[in-house]
Amino acid sequence: MEVRKYADILGARVDLVNTRQAMERIKSFIAKRQSAHVITLNAEIVYQAQDNPELLKIINGADLVTPDGIGIVWAGRHLGYAFEERVSGIDLLELLCEQAPQKNWKIYLLGAAPGVADEAARQLTLKYPGIDICGTQHGYFTAAHQQSIVEVIQQLQPDILFVGLGAPGQEIWIHQFQLALAVPVAIGVGGSFDVVAGIKSRAPQWVIKANLEWLYRLLKEPRRLKRQLALPRFVWAVLRQKKIKN
Repeated sequence: MEVRKYADILGARVDLVNTRQAMERIKSFIAKRQSAHVITLNAEIVYQAQDNPELLKIINGADLVTPDGIGIVWAGRHLGYAFEERVSGIDLLELLCEQAPQKNWKIYLLGAAPGVADEAARQLTLKYPGIDICGTQHGYFTAAHQQSIVEVIQQLQPDILFVGLGAPGQEIWIHQFQLALAVPVAIGVGGSFDVVAGIKSRAPQWVIKANLEWLYRLLKEPRRLKRQLALPRFVWAVLRQKKIKN
C-alpha cells in the first residue's frame, strides 16, 4: 500500500504529487470504485480554513489534495517540501476528459450558471470524440432540489463528477453528499466550466509557465481583488510557520 506524502501548510495536508502522479491516483480511485474526494487546493482556501475548523477537517479528510495555485507551491517550497509543479483543477479536467473515451469513463458536470455546463459538455464532446458526458446540472439550485440532483447522479452512475460551485462551497458540497453519490471520483474545479465553454479565456501558456495566471485573472476580473487580499495574509502566516518550524 502506497504511503501518502504530505506537505503541512498552515495545518492543511497537501499531497506531494505532480500532475502525472495525481492522474495515476485518480485512475486508481476509479478502478477501485472508491468514492474518492479530490481537492485542488489554493492559498485562499487554506487561509479561510484558519478560521473554519470544519473546512480544514474536510481538506485533511480528502483522498487527494493537489497544489493548485502558485501560492501553495511557493508555501510548500518555502517550508522545505519538494513540490514540482501546480496541479490545477482545469488541467486535471482536460486530462481526464482526454482519456475518458479510451477508458469508457462516464462524466457528469455540476455547477456554473444555467447553460454553462451544457455548453462545456458540448465543447468537450467536440474536442474529445467518443466522450460520454452522461449529464449536466447548473449550480443555481436551491437546498430543496439537492436530493433530486443526488438521485439523478446516483441513477446515471458517472465515474467522475466535476463540481464547479466555487471554493470552498464545492468542497463542502462534495463532502456532504459523497457517500450518497457513490461516485468513484468527485473533483472540485471552480470556474473551469466557464473556460471550457468559451465564456472566459484562460491565460496564455507563457503566462501560466511564468506562474502569473493569478495576475492575468485579476486583470480580467478586477472584482477578484477583494479575494486576492487574502494572499498577503497567507504569505505572512506561512512565514510565521517557517519561523516556528525552525
